[in-house]
Amino acid sequence: MRTMRSWFRDTTGGLPTTFWYLWSGTLINRLGSFVLVFLAIYLTQERGFSASQAGLVIGLWGVGGAFGTTVGGTLADRWGRRPTLLTAHVGAAIMMLGLGLARDLWAVALGALLLGMFAEAARPAFGAMMIDVVPAKDRLRAFSLNYWAINLGFACAAILAGFAAQANYLLLFVVDAATMLVTALIIFTKVAETRQAGRTVNPASTAPVGALRTILSDRVYLGFVALNLLAALVFLQHISMLPIAMGDDGLSPATYGSVIALNGILIVVGQLFVPRLIRGRNRSHVLALAAVVMGVGFGLTAFAGTPWFYGLTVLIWTVGEMLNSPSNSTLIAELSPAELRGRYQGVFSLSWQIAGAGAPILGGLVREHAGNDALWFGCAAIGVLTAVAHLVSGPARERRATVLRRSGEALAPVNASPPPTSQPAEAAA
Repeated sequence: MRTMRSWFRDTTGGLPTTFWYLWSGTLINRLGSFVLVFLAIYLTQERGFSASQAGLVIGLWGVGGAFGTTVGGTLADRWGRRPTLLTAHVGAAIMMLGLGLARDLWAVALGALLLGMFAEAARPAFGAMMIDVVPAKDRLRAFSLNYWAINLGFACAAILAGFAAQANYLLLFVVDAATMLVTALIIFTKVAETRQAGRTVNPASTAPVGALRTILSDRVYLGFVALNLLAALVFLQHISMLPIAMGDDGLSPATYGSVIALNGILIVVGQLFVPRLIRGRNRSHVLALAAVVMGVGFGLTAFAGTPWFYGLTVLIWTVGEMLNSPSNSTLIAELSPAELRGRYQGVFSLSWQIAGAGAPILGGLVREHAGNDALWFGCAAIGVLTAVAHLVSGPARERRATVLRRSGEALAPVNASPPPTSQPAEAAA
């Protein structure tokens, strides 16, 4: 018992109160994240669209998300994290209901585009606020805990949505919108603005003054973003092509919900221990291993045909996801100049949105013209390629992170506001 208390204290203790409010909002929001998980099944089985049309709609969600993350990152730095989050969540709730009520293909496509724009506009502001309030030494724990909340909510949502979809698909959209509004309410009542308006800009930086030019000239960071794009193209097949493949094998939406819920369950069980396993290890090696494991998991999907085999593949690529997420999050924080955190978060999120647009379209084309096996074997090949690239580019990333960390410490103003007071999780609750 004493060992468990010590582990719980080491894992959750000392994090700021604001973090726990953000964590709670994440959990509530993900508990209702029904729609995107079942959108491919909804479009093909309920609305009668073809697989190509469903891929187009999901792709437009990604296109809207690409625009949303770009604008959201800029607004987070200029307007503030809090108003950006509130606007994004309320707008997404409205668009979610609109998408649920849409019937014609053009209306569904437009609804997906606008929903993706609002929903993903919150991502850069949320990431920047997490970095603002959590000290550097605690960020690995904080991002791991937040990722744990995401997947706890996802696991519950996937199981419940599988059965709710059989009763009434509109219910999925209503519940999802409600959880977005609850998250917005938590931010409105409990979370203050964290952006420091007068923050000192690093005078030692040789980057151009313009924010966009600064990011475009940062080849180390853009290389990291490109590798995440490759990994995301593989990972997001579980939302677009995996449910269609399982449907072709005669498996029901409820079966897909139960199988994909294994992803969240494994992360809920294992993610609290992953930071200890990878602490102190070379992050490039961890990211390379994660890419290989994810590639193998998706590659084995070519041989799946029964629920237990599909479940096995999900468990394998989930291990890769668990290794990938904490290292990715801490690297983003260390590679982002403090005065441009929102924009850097937006560019990284942009890789996910490009993948969100490209994964269903490319996956559908490959599957239609080359076959199911070619799709999943291609995912395995991309995983291996990404792993090699991480090993090659890793040293440059670590050197860049060290330079930014040292310059940030040297430029800390004497009269800077103190960091948020650390409080244990119990006090926040």
